[in-house]
Amino acid sequence: MSLLPPLNSLRAFEATARHLSFSKAADELNVTPGAISQQIRTLEEFLDIKLFKRLNRTIILTDSGQLFQPLLAEGFGSITEAVELVRKHQDDAPLTITSAPSFISKWLIPRLCKFQATYPDIDVRIDASGRLVDFVREDIDVGIRFGTGEYPDLYSVYLFSFDLIPVCSPSLIKPGHTLTNPKDLRHYSLLHSNYVEVDSSWPDWEMWLATAGVDDIDTSHGIFFNQSEMIIEAALEGQGVALVASVMAADEIAAGRLIQPFETRLPVRLCYHLVSSEQKANNPKVTAFRDWLLAESAYLREAENQATR
Repeated sequence: MSLLPPLNSLRAFEATARHLSFSKAADELNVTPGAISQQIRTLEEFLDIKLFKRLNRTIILTDSGQLFQPLLAEGFGSITEAVELVRKHQDDAPLTITSAPSFISKWLIPRLCKFQATYPDIDVRIDASGRLVDFVREDIDVGIRFGTGEYPDLYSVYLFSFDLIPVCSPSLIKPGHTLTNPKDLRHYSLLHSNYVEVDSSWPDWEMWLATAGVDDIDTSHGIFFNQSEMIIEAALEGQGVALVASVMAADEIAAGRLIQPFETRLPVRLCYHLVSSEQKANNPKVTAFRDWLLAESAYLREAENQATR
């Protein structure tokens, strides 16, 4: 004897129990009410249990039916989720990457052409967002996240950390007001990252100035931003001196579009990690991107190791 009843009888019961109606279940499953009734009888005979009490013009679940219905509904829900997951992640589907707009625009995009040159058969879709993502249920393959690295039920790989450094446009320097000493910042607007909601210990201008030995500059004024790419763009436009992630400003400094007037740096407690669901961690596309990203960011980890020696 089979351990499981016929699938059609289970579907008929689940729909009938949800609607408490043979006719509504029949409409949903595109069969006749008589066919639904027959499937229910088949299931009750298989289980040797009554699942419904049939009243004059209505039906109700028995105690056994009430116990069976939510468990069966959960099972069908899991089957539906599994089918959708397989459909979404077929081999020829794009690799979907999510990360904050600042990381996407200032670090990933300038390097993404290297990944596509190495893996021309993998199409890429970018989701530039800082929102929380459900990596199991959403059509997202990998994410680059900025945090502690503690992501329950996710596969996480450390990428790199960074320091905050002051930067500005070369055109910002005013005649008669050089930027050779941190005290010279009193003559310039300060650009701030308002990241307290992300990390209450986030370093700010007051902390940087204290590290540089300056305690008589009012840091409560200036322009405040909640996205790193905005503060870097403001610095490029000569709006003031910004305190930004060294890794995000590196390309602009190398190109001469920004300068770092002072060497004082502030370490940041949070770090970048690559994350994915455990189910997708060994997906060939995800593995290829993870290996490439680790290789591409190796210079940053090497610099960290040298700094700690």
